[in-house]
Amino acid sequence: MKPINVVISWSSGKDSTLTLLRLLDDPQYRVVGLVTTYLEDEVPFQATPIDVVRQQASLIGLPLITVALPSVFPPNDVYQSMVVNSLKTSKLEIDAVAFGDMFCNGIADYRRSYIEPAGWQCIFPLMGESSQDLAKEILTRGIETLVTTVDTEQLDSRYCGQWYSAEFIAALPSGVDPCGEDGEFHTLVVAAPCFKGQLEIVPSYIDRTARFHYQRYQYSIG
Repeated sequence: MKPINVVISWSSGKDSTLTLLRLLDDPQYRVVGLVTTYLEDEVPFQATPIDVVRQQASLIGLPLITVALPSVFPPNDVYQSMVVNSLKTSKLEIDAVAFGDMFCNGIADYRRSYIEPAGWQCIFPLMGESSQDLAKEILTRGIETLVTTVDTEQLDSRYCGQWYSAEFIAALPSGVDPCGEDGEFHTLVVAAPCFKGQLEIVPSYIDRTARFHYQRYQYSIG
């Protein structure tokens, strides 16, 4: 059978990287690109500079579709039309869009509500699996991840800037999802089996000016 051409919704973090690795392992799919939304030169929540995301895509060897948002939370119809239009004008042959969502909390229905009418399938390679098992897989696969954002209403700021590891996961307070799927923390992947090389970043300071604390870092674009 002809492989399904899929674009992956790319956040720059560990969940989208694991999604990519799962699909690269599956002969049913052919990954043809990544798609990222950003605001004012950064991916929301991860606070990843869009230039760093472009460098990730270069290391992976896939084209990157970028969608510049007008605000962090634009109206649903605006967000959906922007994503769909960017995919349609990308010149990539697309059959499906994959997402790294894990929880069966209605998000799959939301994604399908605008992806499927555009003529594409929705794929959720991680959906419904145990967060604990997925966290172990992230580590076992060698996905090297920096915790770049902490929601201080859910997790202490001291976790910001730490490396995602077995020790990090074990130290999380009870009730905090080991993958941060409730938004407790967000991540940046600097190396993975799908990268040809790695991101070169140097952590500098933690921005503590608001509810979300961010690990800032210096980077060079190769």
